[in-house]
Amino acid sequence: MIYAKLASVFVVAALTLALAACSPTRTQKSIGEQVDDTVILGKVNAALILEPNTKALQIDVEVFRGIVQLNGFVVSGTERSRAVSVARGVAGVKVVRNNLVIDKQRDTLGSEIDDTAITARVKRALADSAETSAMRLNVRTANGRVLLGGFANSRAEKDAAARIARSVSEVKTVLNEIDVK
Repeated sequence: MIYAKLASVFVVAALTLALAACSPTRTQKSIGEQVDDTVILGKVNAALILEPNTKALQIDVEVFRGIVQLNGFVVSGTERSRAVSVARGVAGVKVVRNNLVIDKQRDTLGSEIDDTAITARVKRALADSAETSAMRLNVRTANGRVLLGGFANSRAEKDAAARIARSVSEVKTVLNEIDVK
């Protein structure tokens, strides 16, 4: 009888610890929130692909607890507005943070290659840094201008990401659109 009671106390304690480990915090999502955000992410990406007035492959989408972030460079205000409108129309979206930057300058093949190389160097620098290695960030580059997007746990992480990106050769400016959770 005592063993049965001890076993049930142990099981209750183990379940309590397991549930506490799964409960959300300010910076971490619960499993249900992760699933919801993944569904929203897929729906927003699909809606942008189906929208003829947006170049969906140039728009990075991030989602945290129903907050959708649109990051990237677009060629017009119309494309920017349309992308925001499309994202707002997706079920489950609470807020849309529009971090789309208008870049009317058409890229040449040479500048595309340069921007791709800059993006790769910035991503590597962020991954190599102990301050930002665990962060999942979006990095886009157009004409040497780097756009950082995503969600950070603190202002210090956000600032560190911008500082690291600025230190990469050939980066002209850094637009830090990272949101703090």
